Order: sequence, then structure tokens, then C-alpha cells
Amino acid sequence: MELNVKDLSVSLGGTPIVNGISLQVREKKFVGLLGPNGCGKSTLLKSIYKVIKPDAGQAHLSDTDLLKSSPKAVARKMGVVGQFNDLSFDFTVREMVAMGRTPHKKLLDSDNAEDSRIVDEAVRKVGLEPYASRSYLTLSGGEKQRVILARSLAQQPQFLVLDEPTNHLDVKYQLQILNIVRSLDIGVLAALHDLSLAAKYCDYLYLIKKGRVVAHGVPKAVLTRERIAEVFEVDCEIYEIPVTGGLGIAYLSAHERDAAGQT
Repeated sequence: MELNVKDLSVSLGGTPIVNGISLQVREKKFVGLLGPNGCGKSTLLKSIYKVIKPDAGQAHLSDTDLLKSSPKAVARKMGVVGQFNDLSFDFTVREMVAMGRTPHKKLLDSDNAEDSRIVDEAVRKVGLEPYASRSYLTLSGGEKQRVILARSLAQQPQFLVLDEPTNHLDVKYQLQILNIVRSLDIGVLAALHDLSLAAKYCDYLYLIKKGRVVAHGVPKAVLTRERIAEVFEVDCEIYEIPVTGGLGIAYLSAHERDAAGQT
């Protein structure tokens, strides 16, 4: 399933936040959105998954018009994992995950054997089987995020949107979440704040500044020293990781740059 967004614009309180952004996620690709806080990443995603109504533009998931379809119809095809999941309801892990079946149910429908199988499989995929009967409120941040991911998986999505899903998580849980997502073999659009993780997991990147795409391409083409300095206002060195051949980023203070005798 492919996502195609064309000329999407969003204003909040009369202030333009997203300015005519176009992007594409090809089938089964992991695409990242990068940019500083306030650049419009989350607003763009929220307009795609129908939390915010855009001023203009189009968004299609294959033949589904996301902007004109009902939230329930979109939820049958698209799962969403956000960054804030501090819910105050005292549900068990399994009950939380079972909520992902809602888009596929009619009003007052009860869960059947197939629903139970799908929920159990989602819990297994995120490695939370021993926690299935635990209260969601007793879990750590990383465990809660895996529950929210499992809830999205229970929707049986054909596409996944991640809105900074690893924000505020320890490195261990950041890697767990992204490894699980990467293994799903479906299209993914993710707003990420860690450039190194984006370089590691994403097939393609869109770099956003002040609501506009300033660069897009494979990680090695987008994450250059010059572009990172322009968009994030930090100095860095880009290097190849010896073990994996992937992209590494080392951030430098002005003192470190001066000490190295470089300008």
C-alpha cells in the first residue's frame, strides 16, 4: 500500500504550520520525517490520520482518500503510534490491545475467537506475553509504548504512522520499538527526532524546516554536514560505521571544532 500526499497545507490559530508539503511512501518502505521541534512534522502527520483538518491538499493511501473517508474506515487500514500514552484508565495490557479491534466491529459486537487470536498475536509480536494480565498503569514508559504498538497491530493495518514513538524512551526501548516496526513488512511514515536512528532504520527521508520540505532522498544523501547545520543549527561530522557500513553522526561543539583546527 502506498501513501501519496500532495500540496498539504495546515494552519493553526491562523498561523501557517505546514506549507504545501508533498511526499510519498512506496509499498513496504520505512520513510522518516526529520526536522527541529515546531517545524510541522507532527501537524503533518495529524492531518494525515485525521486529527487535524488541513486547509488544502490531498492524501491518499492507495485508492483510499484519507481526507474524505471516515476515521473508522481509515483506522481499518492505518495504525497510529504517538509519543504520549499516559492514559489514566486501569485496563490490563490485553484489554488495551483488544481496543485495536474496534474499527473492525459493529456497535455492541463482542469479541470472537478470531479477535482473540489477533490480539494474542499482537501481544506476542511486541514481546509482552508475560504482561498480558498486568495493569497498563504499572508499566514502564517503554512497555507502555509496546502496548500502544500492539494495539495498532491488532487493527491489522496495511500502513503505520509513527509520531515520534521513541521520544522520552531509553535507548533499549527505542531500538526495541523500531526493530519491531521494521520487521512488520508494511509501509511506515515516522516522525523521528534522533538522526542516527533515522539513518539506521529509514529507507528514505524528508527533511523539514518551517513547514516545508528542504531535502529528500536516501539517508546518506539527505544527512550531510551542511544540511544538518542549516536545519538544526548544529555542527557535526558524518562518518561510516565500520561494523554495519551505516551512517554515523558525531556532534561537535565550537570548542571541539576549533581544537581540531577546522572551520
